[in-house]
Amino acid sequence: MRKLLIVLGALLIGLSAIPEAARAQMMCGPRNDVVANLEKGYAEHPVSMGLASNGAVIEVFLSDAGTFTIVMTRPDGLACLMAAGDDWEDLPIRMTGV
Repeated sequence: MRKLLIVLGALLIGLSAIPEAARAQMMCGPRNDVVANLEKGYAEHPVSMGLASNGAVIEVFLSDAGTFTIVMTRPDGLACLMAAGDDWEDLPIRMTGV
């Protein structure tokens, strides 16, 4: 879970480097609509989430087929697709200090 949060944090930092014109073309909408489309179109459901320092909620949606989508929802309820792909794989949990 900690690694996932680190990866998501890096994703947010990387997002700030994207030119404004490219960001304007991202797929965004009300969170309820985005979630409904992911469930209906891809059978994806939320499997993890975290709170970013800017107040946005970052969620990972996953299907049994391995497709995934990372969604950022701003405090005003606008949700944007940040990344999507295939072959999501959970990493084994490593015990530290053992």
